[in-house]
Amino acid sequence: MLIDRIGDQHLGLRTRTQDWTWDQVVHESAARGSYAKSLRGAGQFHIGVLLENEPEFLFWLGGAALTGATIVGINPTRRGAELEAEVRYVDCQMIVTDKAGREKLAGLDLGLTDDRFILVDDASYAETIAAHQVETPEIDLGVDATTLFLLLFTSGTTGMSKAVRCSQGRLTRLAYANCAKYDIDRDDVCYCCMPLFHGNALMALWAPALSQGATICLVRKFTASGFMPDVRFYGATYFTYVGKALGYLMATAEQPEDNKNTLTHGFGTEASPGDKAEFIRRFDAQLFEGYGSSEGAGSVILDPNQPAGALGRPASENIVIVNPETREERPRALLDEHGRVLNPDEAIGEMVDKAGSQKFEGYYKNEDAIAEKIRHGWYWTGDLGYVDEAGFIYFAGRKGDWIRVDGENTSALMIEHILRRHPKVIATGVFAVPDPRSGDQVMAGIEVAELSDFDPVEFSNYLVAQADLGTKAAPRFIRVSTHLPTTGSNKVLKRELQLDRWRTEEPVYHWVGRGNPEYKLMSDADCDALEQEFHTHGRSRFL
Repeated sequence: MLIDRIGDQHLGLRTRTQDWTWDQVVHESAARGSYAKSLRGAGQFHIGVLLENEPEFLFWLGGAALTGATIVGINPTRRGAELEAEVRYVDCQMIVTDKAGREKLAGLDLGLTDDRFILVDDASYAETIAAHQVETPEIDLGVDATTLFLLLFTSGTTGMSKAVRCSQGRLTRLAYANCAKYDIDRDDVCYCCMPLFHGNALMALWAPALSQGATICLVRKFTASGFMPDVRFYGATYFTYVGKALGYLMATAEQPEDNKNTLTHGFGTEASPGDKAEFIRRFDAQLFEGYGSSEGAGSVILDPNQPAGALGRPASENIVIVNPETREERPRALLDEHGRVLNPDEAIGEMVDKAGSQKFEGYYKNEDAIAEKIRHGWYWTGDLGYVDEAGFIYFAGRKGDWIRVDGENTSALMIEHILRRHPKVIATGVFAVPDPRSGDQVMAGIEVAELSDFDPVEFSNYLVAQADLGTKAAPRFIRVSTHLPTTGSNKVLKRELQLDRWRTEEPVYHWVGRGNPEYKLMSDADCDALEQEFHTHGRSRFL
């Protein structure tokens, strides 16, 4: 079971203003569980939670664990029809939120009456919770390892989100496995700055800390400026991250006392190799760069001798890279001195787990998506990867990030890593846009602190100097932004960039001439001329 900390007086939860022991956390959770049961109706016991990172989110997670309810974390960055569709899709019986969250939901047809919205900052809420306090918290009869505990929306960076099913048993197994993998124990102080509606915070921090009785320090959201002050305030030893958040952190000015902190280690995904190396240098803490998803994990084991950029080694002989059309295993990747793959068309393929169909618990009400994940008895990750001659496995981006330029395949992720090395680039998203004649072209969105930080001549010279940038990989279009659109879990929202293409209010530069890149700011007339090319060559359908 997930909750078994009655009587544990170890410090369990901290904010800037209040502390709770684990025993107090369990009692607070039991009160929310009792309240939820009093409102339970017929059908699936799904509770939506629309909150920033705050103690109430954790108390409702605990209450659901005790009572067998299912928590649906609602992304606070969603709006309008998209938000309405997601909430209705998961059949929430009630929604726990605050007045700000209720305002976001106002006017949406969610199929709920006003009394099904629980406002944690309402004047009567504390009194209601007090009335549901129990002397001895207990796990309800019927709650076991198979009980559905979470519906986790996928991040939706390249397509619409799906709701991943996660049972109490699966999350418990992940908790203990991640403790062993990322060295989390009872003495750790775990700094939670990633959003609690997402698998990163739940699977790699909350559940592991709960399993060990470690301390969780909660902040409402990640901020680069607040990160180190928070770490020092709480004495944090462990944290989780995503690549874009780490990029923001590394864009802050270096301070002489950066390495004077309590951090020892952290876990995250999709950080550029440069950001990871710079973090370790500046803050003197180890980073475990992992691979996983809300749907599945455990595909890779870490190796202290793994090269920079590698995920580790395949966890078993069932983890392979295959041609998705033929299901044949891809040959080993040949790497040059820069780590660039010399045979990408042959070596890069889709990561599959031949035994993973037994671990995947499915999507909620989406049989088509399940059938796409489980084919021929294998679990298909939807991620690209390759294995080098020494047996190390690498992530090469999402399946939708494969860009085909002039008949050659190019990995968007590899280009992103190169662009991120530029000292003024904070974040980037690389994606395919159609070519007026055939195939794709590479477009990049880059985020800088000020628009004046982008100098097209200097940037062109930078690209030319990158020995690991292939001739087909230099972006044909560059969108410059001070705030790229992101998901609620701080991942660049490529599908939104891809819809905008070169028609955006932000400056877009395009490559003119031949030879080395030479970038010119696009005007409306340039956009019109480009789109006329599509008509001329019969590819108007791609506009």
